[in-house]
This record gives sequence, C-alpha cells and structure tokens, in this order.
Amino acid sequence: MRHCCETMTRQVNYECDEHPNPYDCPEKLIHYDERFDEYGIIIHDGGESSVTIFYCPWCGSKLPDSKRELWFDVLDDLGFDNPLEQEIPTQYKTGKWYEN
Repeated sequence: MRHCCETMTRQVNYECDEHPNPYDCPEKLIHYDERFDEYGIIIHDGGESSVTIFYCPWCGSKLPDSKRELWFDVLDDLGFDNPLEQEIPTQYKTGKWYEN
C-alpha cells in the first residue's frame, strides 16, 4: 500500500516488539484501516479507538475520502445486514473491493 509520504508509511507500518496490540504501544501513532481506506490518530487511553484524520500530520496532503459508508452500503446490497459480525467475502476484508 502506498501512502502520502515516507513518514506516514513508517507510522502505518510500525510494529513494536514489546506491544503485540498496536493500541498499547505509545510509539504507534497512526491506525490505517484498509477496508475503508481510512486513517486515524490512535487514542492511547487503554482502549482501541482512533480519531479519523483527513490530512497527513507530516506532509499536509489530503488523505483519501473514507469508504466506510460505501463499504456498508455495498455489503448491505449483497444481503449482509451486520457485516462486522457476519462472514463476508474475502475481498471486503481488505482494500481489494474498491480497487476494482
């Protein structure tokens, strides 16, 4: 996956040897959800949440529009009323569904 700049790429791909869960690592700042093409700044409060961002904090580039709503709409059209809990087609677990 190509990101807007080298720093964003490093942050998205950062893996900590001490913290298997990225939300537990204070060095991991950015969460990227490939399914939705969505970036967020991790909130380090003991949970697993992030705040969606629309511009890169390092280079200022506009990030892609989130495809979250479209993902739910497409899966709803395919008959999935709760895709986060249901077994969905493999391509919808990654960004492959919007690349085609």
